[in-house]
Amino acid sequence: MKTRHQNLPKSIRVSLGSAIVLGLLSGKLDAEPTTAYLMTYREDKCASNCGFCSQARESQAKADMLSRVSWPIFPTEHVLNGISIAARKGKIRRVCLQALNYPNVFQCLTALSQAIRQKTNMPISISCQPLNTENVRQLAEAGVERIGIPLDAATEELFDKVKGRDVKGPYDWKVQFRLLGEAVKVFGKGKVSTHLIVGLGESEREMVKAIQRCIDMGVLPALFAFTPIAGTKLENLPQPQIESYRRIQVARHLILHRTVRYEDMDFDEKGKIRDFGIDKKTLLQLVQTSEPFLTSGCLNCNRPYYNEKPSGPIYNYPRKLTEKEQSSIKAQLGLNGSIYP
Repeated sequence: MKTRHQNLPKSIRVSLGSAIVLGLLSGKLDAEPTTAYLMTYREDKCASNCGFCSQARESQAKADMLSRVSWPIFPTEHVLNGISIAARKGKIRRVCLQALNYPNVFQCLTALSQAIRQKTNMPISISCQPLNTENVRQLAEAGVERIGIPLDAATEELFDKVKGRDVKGPYDWKVQFRLLGEAVKVFGKGKVSTHLIVGLGESEREMVKAIQRCIDMGVLPALFAFTPIAGTKLENLPQPQIESYRRIQVARHLILHRTVRYEDMDFDEKGKIRDFGIDKKTLLQLVQTSEPFLTSGCLNCNRPYYNEKPSGPIYNYPRKLTEKEQSSIKAQLGLNGSIYP
C-alpha cells in the first residue's frame, strides 16, 4: 500500500552510498553509511547563496552534488520502501534529511518525516534553515528526533561573507543563534546540532571559541573540513591543513566531554592552539580511543568520505583508526616533540 501524505514530494535525492545501502543502486562501498542521507529535491537550486555550496542559487556546480557526494534522484515511494527494508535488516540506524531553502520546504519536510515514521521507528534528523520557531515545532510534532541548524562559519564576519549579506543570502548571524536557542527549548539540550566548517578563514582560536559557545547553549557542533567544489564562489579556496584540523578535533572533544574549556587552552599570536590544557599522557590516550577523529554529528552518523577522497587525507574517519592511522595522527598533533616535548 502506498504511503500518502499531503505535500509529500514525488522525488527525493539520496546520497550515492545511502542509495546502495537502501538497495536503490548496485555497487561496492569501502565504508557503508550507518545513516540514510536524503536531500529534498526541486528543479531549481536553493534560494540561499552560500559560497561553499554546490546547491547555492548562483552556483555553477553540478545540481546533483553536495560537497564531494553525488545525490541521484529517486521516486520518494521507492526510497521509503528501501528505508523500511534496510531498517529491518539493521543496515541503517538513522535517517538524515538535508533541506534546501525554498518556499514550501517545511511542508515537504513534515510530510517526509511523517511518511518515514509510518514506515519505521528509526530516529530522524533534519538539517535545515528554519525561519521561525513555528518551523521548529512543526518538525518536532512530525516525529523528528533531532534538528540541525548550520552556522557553518565560526565568526559573524565570515558568516556574512560566505552565507549572509555579502553573498545576498537570507541568513543573519544573530538570528541563527536565536533559532538555535529556540530549537533547544523545543527539542531539548543535546538534541540540536549545528555544522561548523573548518577552513573558511577563521583562526583555531575563533573556531574553538565558537565550539564552546555552542556547547554552552546545549547545541552539538559537528565539524566539517571545507571542500572546494568547482563552480562555487569558493572553488579556489584550499582545504584546511590536516594538522590544524586535528587540533580543532581534539579541542572539540575535550570541550564536549567537559574535560577543559576554551578558556583553559593556550593559543599563540596567530590563534593556533599551543596547549590543550591536558598533559601528554592524557592526549596520547585520547588518540588511542579514535573518538576525536571520527565523524562528529548525530548518533550513528558516520558520513563516509563527505569531505575527502578515500585515498586521503581523511579528515573525519567513518570507523575506528588503525594503528598506522593513530601513529600518523600523533605526528600531526606534534606528539613526537613539537608541541609536547
